[in-house]
Amino acid sequence: MIRKILLCFMFVAPLWAQTRALDLQPADGWVDTGLDLRAGDTVQISAAGELQYSDARQSNGPEGLPRGFADLLRIMQLNQAGRGALIGRIGSSDADRPFLIGAQYQSPARIAGRLFVAINQSSMDRATGSYQVTIKRTAASAAPKAAPSVAKAEIGVPAFPQSLIDSIPRRVSDPAGAPGDRVNFILTGSQDQVQAALKAAGWVVVDRTDKDAILRGILASLSKEAYVTMTMSELRLFGRPQDFGYAQADPVRVVASRNHFRLWKAPFDLDGQTVWAGAGTHDIGFERDQRNNGITHKIDPNTDEERDFIRDSLVQTGMVIKTAYITPTDPVLQARTATGGEFHSDGRTLLVYLSEGTHDVSTAFGDMFCSVLKQNNPGGGDWGPCARYIDPAGKDDLNLGPLSTQYRVLIVPGIMSSCVPDTPAFQEGQEALKKQYGLDVALLTVPNDSSESNAKVIAQYLRDHRASGGKKYILIGYSKGGPDIQVALADEADVAGQVAAFITVAGASGGSPVADMLPAVADKYMRMNPIKSCQGDLSTGFKSLKRETRQAFLAAHPNPVVPTYSLIAKADQATTSKALLQSWRALQVYGADEDGQLLRDDAIVPGARYLGAALADHFAVALPFDKSTDATIRSGMDKTTYPRAALLESLIRFVTADLEKRR
Repeated sequence: MIRKILLCFMFVAPLWAQTRALDLQPADGWVDTGLDLRAGDTVQISAAGELQYSDARQSNGPEGLPRGFADLLRIMQLNQAGRGALIGRIGSSDADRPFLIGAQYQSPARIAGRLFVAINQSSMDRATGSYQVTIKRTAASAAPKAAPSVAKAEIGVPAFPQSLIDSIPRRVSDPAGAPGDRVNFILTGSQDQVQAALKAAGWVVVDRTDKDAILRGILASLSKEAYVTMTMSELRLFGRPQDFGYAQADPVRVVASRNHFRLWKAPFDLDGQTVWAGAGTHDIGFERDQRNNGITHKIDPNTDEERDFIRDSLVQTGMVIKTAYITPTDPVLQARTATGGEFHSDGRTLLVYLSEGTHDVSTAFGDMFCSVLKQNNPGGGDWGPCARYIDPAGKDDLNLGPLSTQYRVLIVPGIMSSCVPDTPAFQEGQEALKKQYGLDVALLTVPNDSSESNAKVIAQYLRDHRASGGKKYILIGYSKGGPDIQVALADEADVAGQVAAFITVAGASGGSPVADMLPAVADKYMRMNPIKSCQGDLSTGFKSLKRETRQAFLAAHPNPVVPTYSLIAKADQATTSKALLQSWRALQVYGADEDGQLLRDDAIVPGARYLGAALADHFAVALPFDKSTDATIRSGMDKTTYPRAALLESLIRFVTADLEKRR
């Protein structure tokens, strides 16, 4: 195989700046770029060229072909990306997670390791053509430093006492009490930290019931995503079923083969840190269940390999402080699972210490919201306990002081906002901020168009309203307004200097599975609402909300351009409006933290400071539908009473104070 790797040192490059160029062809597989990265190094990659697959009607560039239903049957290196896309990974082990590069990519490296690139395709795909790829590495510092991975290993973490590991049952059991898999790893960190790290490592939550599996499978098919979250049987530890099940798998072979584990929150902590006990195994086929003569999964008998795979997958996220091993006093070296399968181990338990998660400021924001609601109550009303409206609820006795007016506020609402002009986003809060504090607040209603098109509208507004005194904007993106602003900040570089901060409120940063059920849902909304003044193309706007579209943008732009903050919305059935109940029920199979339109993680901009959860559905958190002049809207949106004015004031107070701390 001829690979044209051109070591493009146009001059003798110093260690802090290296450039490589290569001609990448479909048959090359994973290509070693020759670049060794350190954590924090900036990688810039650009690619050009064209491929033509033998069974594709159209050619494609480095962004890959649009995903189709046939992709559900393909096993590619990165199943979330299109066939033929340029992808990369740091390291060459099975645990190293591929990421989308596309035509342009720039990001700091999260971990140290060798950079590899490839074309995303299955082993059966055949294509002609090539990509011309240019890669530039800029070191985090010109001065040599100790490797970040070494520095992390030196960070002090609490020791895990022998008595504590001995207090954890060695094995889990089935519902009848029969002993099963070995407890072979421990995680320390909050639930948010654990879930964020596992998501970054490519692990997906497994369904708890067959009903959930069927519904999520339908949603995954609608979104043309590989469905790998088939149900996992219930096992017990600490007297209860697993809190979470996670898996990694090939989409087609998932029935027979997958890496997976179960996780339980321990009934104790470690110096204030939450402890999670896990049992991980690797399914490699099928065998006879010796309890009932049925068919069950056969596990790889060497369970230590799965334990270490879990370690390696987490380490490559850059979110691990330290790993270690500890051996219980009476280790399990050889045994059988509850179904009768044999396994063996060296008896050691893996310890993984996760980073502290400095982006979570929800406790402080809860204090701010509760204090504003009780002391100022902008917009009026009798609201009762603060805990009804924010999670986590906080103290209500902060010294609020005057509200800073050194910034301007621009609110960009979501899709269909132009269709219901009598209920503008944060209407009550806008009026209160202007009247009570003299704050410069504006609402920019954008058309129902793509995020790229709306980004140009937002950028032009900022150019047209450039203040002579240099007063910067705090941008607030509600729903689709969030990704519209993200694209504006990424693609319209000249306006980023006018922005002090960016806040998303139930922002669709990661897209939504609901968008893939459209246009049926869009048609329903249009029948419910008097669509007299809609601007733009509704179907085009919804396409921008597809998870595939938004995830591709995040892969190309993984870091916030300005200080960024995210507040999610979270509703239960009792607090969800009738118009959202159908989509709310559909999203429940993914997890409880959703608002009827968005899942929790999709509503948080990667790298943003997490402000917590507004306890309201997707509409109630920002839109005053309860004050609409249209009876049909009020009937369908029947759970939209929420202290939005207090929420908006709290957001501005918190962010302006945080910006002052950053100076």
